[in-house]
Amino acid sequence: MEPLVLIGIALGILVGSLAVFLLMRGKKETPQGKPISVDVESELKRAEEEALKLIREAQQKAEAALKEADEKAHRIIEQAQREAERLRKELEEKKRELKEFEENLFAKERQLERKWETIERREEEIYRREKEVREFERQVEIRRKEILELEESLAKEQEEIRKLKEQETLELQRIASMTMEEAKEELLRRVEEQSRIEAVKLMKRIEEEAKEKAELEAKRVVTTAVQRISPQIAINYTTTSVELPSNEFKGRIIGREGRNIRTFELLTGVDLIIDDTPDVVTISSFDPLRREIAKEALERLIEDGRIHPARIEEIVDEVKKEMDEKIRKMGEETAFELDLHDINPGLHYYIGKLYFRTSYSQNVLLHSKEVAYLAGLMAEELGLDAKLAKRAGLLHDIGKAVSHELGGSHTDIGVELCKKYGEPDAVINAIKAHHEEEPVRYPEVALVCAADALSAARPGARRETLEAYLKRLEKLEEIVKSFKGVANAYAVQAGREVRVIVNPEEISDEEAYILSKDIARKIEEEMDYPGQIKVVVIRELRRVEYAK
Repeated sequence: MEPLVLIGIALGILVGSLAVFLLMRGKKETPQGKPISVDVESELKRAEEEALKLIREAQQKAEAALKEADEKAHRIIEQAQREAERLRKELEEKKRELKEFEENLFAKERQLERKWETIERREEEIYRREKEVREFERQVEIRRKEILELEESLAKEQEEIRKLKEQETLELQRIASMTMEEAKEELLRRVEEQSRIEAVKLMKRIEEEAKEKAELEAKRVVTTAVQRISPQIAINYTTTSVELPSNEFKGRIIGREGRNIRTFELLTGVDLIIDDTPDVVTISSFDPLRREIAKEALERLIEDGRIHPARIEEIVDEVKKEMDEKIRKMGEETAFELDLHDINPGLHYYIGKLYFRTSYSQNVLLHSKEVAYLAGLMAEELGLDAKLAKRAGLLHDIGKAVSHELGGSHTDIGVELCKKYGEPDAVINAIKAHHEEEPVRYPEVALVCAADALSAARPGARRETLEAYLKRLEKLEEIVKSFKGVANAYAVQAGREVRVIVNPEEISDEEAYILSKDIARKIEEEMDYPGQIKVVVIRELRRVEYAK
């Protein structure tokens, strides 16, 4: 429509321009410059008529074109609507077909699931039937064997009966020629033999029943005791972490040129590991008592803030003295916990020291308490002396408190300690008998041996590898301490290094050098170990004087 309107406007402008042009032509000038009048009105009128005619024609053409465009647009719209309707119907038909297909598919899936469930039920039924058939076949086989055995037994019995009949016949023939007294004696003899056989059978049956009852009773007693005890578990580590207030304490612990850390390690026998871990220092040692002393001393030094060699020595000495009292108190509390108030107070220190000993990674004090509880509970179930059983259970490993210091068997050392402090003979017997060094003489001691086996056999209680590792470190220290002039020895760095502290009055610098060679040679001869072991001999001479 817009192009036709523009055409009409253009024609109007053209007609106007033509009228102006004709108007200008109607004016003529004379030679003197004056205009000459012409008949302009007729020409203007004619031009206007022509213009109007052209405009009407343009409008008619425009209207015709517009009408034609509208008709064409209407036909296109109708065609598009018909096409859209057709497509919509086709889409609805497709949707309907798709919906029917989905419904059919779901129906088939449900049908397939039902069939699968039916198959599974049938498989289960078949499996159950097969299991029943196998069980039936097994029962049939058992019955067949029993029948064969019965047949064999019946054949033997028939053979025995036949033989007995023959013997009876012979015996009757012999008895027929006897007097009354002889027959009476023969009858009594036979009755006596038969009675003896019956008595032996009865004794055997009673013995078997007694064994079965004893086994059931023993299982009941052990099960009851184990269910009533809740053992405490202590996992043995070789390192302990100490938290620092800030990372600057690491430098203060090391000290100038490492003097502080060397002094601390010398006095405590541990290895301080100071790495990139923020605000943490690790104490490494296989001996729990050394780690505990070092941990307490280091915490006190950090709290005090004064960290230098003299203060370190003072704090370590204080902690060692306090640790002895702490160990004694721990032993006293253990005895009271088990209601053993009459144990000699001299044994309290050794009982407490068991907390810092391990056997195959199992804490010896906790193991001893567990044995005491188990033995006491089983003794109560059997009507025995529960207090004596607990006493023997607690002290059966008492020798381990000092065996690593004195050397020798922990059973011999335990016997000596218990005799020294007046323990009863049952305790002595338990110390020896739980390693089968002498027979069990008391029923309570038998319970202690059983409880010791139960505690050691509990899953996760012991680990052979760690115990072997600890024994290797202990042996390493024992080898070093066997040399003359050695004041102390500490195995550090997981046994890869041994630090030997010698007495400066007995060993000179030259002799210290020779001593390191001798120690290394003896370690090579007497030990098996991976890698190499560094031997460090330390000779330190101190002179202290006070200005007054």
